[in-house]
Amino acid sequence: MAGMELPKATKALADRRHELAPEADDAFRAFSKAVFADGALDARTKQLIAIAVAHVTQCPWCIDGHVKLARRQGASNEQIMEAIWVAAEMRAGAAWTHALKSVELMGELDERGR
Repeated sequence: MAGMELPKATKALADRRHELAPEADDAFRAFSKAVFADGALDARTKQLIAIAVAHVTQCPWCIDGHVKLARRQGASNEQIMEAIWVAAEMRAGAAWTHALKSVELMGELDERGR
C-alpha cells in the first residue's frame, strides 16, 4: 500500500457502506459487538488481542479504533505496547520458523547437485 492514500473513516462513508448492503452491515456490527463482549476473556483483553492483530494485518483504522477502545476498557499504554511487541515477535517468528522450509529445500538441492 506504499504511496496509496487511505480515506479517512468518516460517518458519511460508513453510512454509504450501510446503504449499499444494510443487512450485511447490521450483521457484521452485531457479530463484532458479540465478539468483543465480556466472556471467557474480558473486553480489555480482547481489545489488546485486536491491537496485536491490527498491527500484524497493518490496518490503520483497526489500530486507531482498538487502541482507543482498549484505553476506554482500562488498558495502560504499557499493556498496549506489550501487545504490539507480541505481534511483532509473532510476525518475525513466522519468518524465522518458515526459514526451516528454505533450509530443507537448500539441503535437497545440494544433495542433487543443483
